[in-house]
Amino acid sequence: MNRYARYALRIASLAVALSLWQLLTAQDIDLWLRFSQFPTVTDVAHTFADRLAGPDYWTDLTDSLTRILTGFLLAAVLGVATGVLVARSRLAEDLLGPVLEVIRPIPAIALVPVAILLFPSNEQGIVFITCAAAFFPVLVSTRHAVRALAPVWEEAVRTMGGGRWRVLGSVVLPGALPGVFGGLSVGIGVSWICVISAEMISGQYGVGYRTWQDYTVVDYPGVFVGMVTIGVLGWLTSTAVELLGRRLTRWLPRTAYVPAARPKTARTGATPPPAHAAVREDTRAHPEEAHDEHLVRD
Repeated sequence: MNRYARYALRIASLAVALSLWQLLTAQDIDLWLRFSQFPTVTDVAHTFADRLAGPDYWTDLTDSLTRILTGFLLAAVLGVATGVLVARSRLAEDLLGPVLEVIRPIPAIALVPVAILLFPSNEQGIVFITCAAAFFPVLVSTRHAVRALAPVWEEAVRTMGGGRWRVLGSVVLPGALPGVFGGLSVGIGVSWICVISAEMISGQYGVGYRTWQDYTVVDYPGVFVGMVTIGVLGWLTSTAVELLGRRLTRWLPRTAYVPAARPKTARTGATPPPAHAAVREDTRAHPEEAHDEHLVRD
């Protein structure tokens, strides 16, 4: 399947989902799930168009993106640095490991009271929650990626006279990049979940704050406008992280999925090939091994 066919298939799947949503809500179908309470696709589209024409939507969008990007960039820098430090230094692992492992299971949204008490403004508290949400996925992925590196590359650099910083820049960071971007991809999604929740609780502007306000005044099409906005923004930011990761790791070998061929069944009564034919086939498939075997025999 070529690229254009895949794009067409994705668009068709989205169109089918929207059509099913419109059918279930327009017909007020209640089959245990109460679709009669949902707004239709056309209601959400009309509300979306009205919001796009006003300034509040763009203000909320700018505030949420600013909070996400600030918190996520802080989490990326701190998570990668801490992950490399913990993976490379036993002293750092002993000092920081217990504290980090105790804090890591705490949901970032549970830190809202801490952020309210700790920071002088709600804006700084929301950025802190966003940073805390993305920090631990990046930290864990970086730590595992660094520890999984083969020591032979580091030994080769040290043999050629490279020092600690040379090993870090030439072996550790490039080799851990795939794992680092895996953590970044997870972290950006978790950041969106937590920033929206934090805006609902203690924000004054933002997509999450506006979505919660629409819910309190029973404006369900507005709620779905906020949900669609969050989904699109999350998809765009995670796609940007993945594309950046592919760009920075383009030197890695790429593997493509090729369906395995069906094995051929032997026909009944067929004569097996002679032994010398099998030897010739194996020689053509592995000429180096055949040459080595010839040297051994000689």
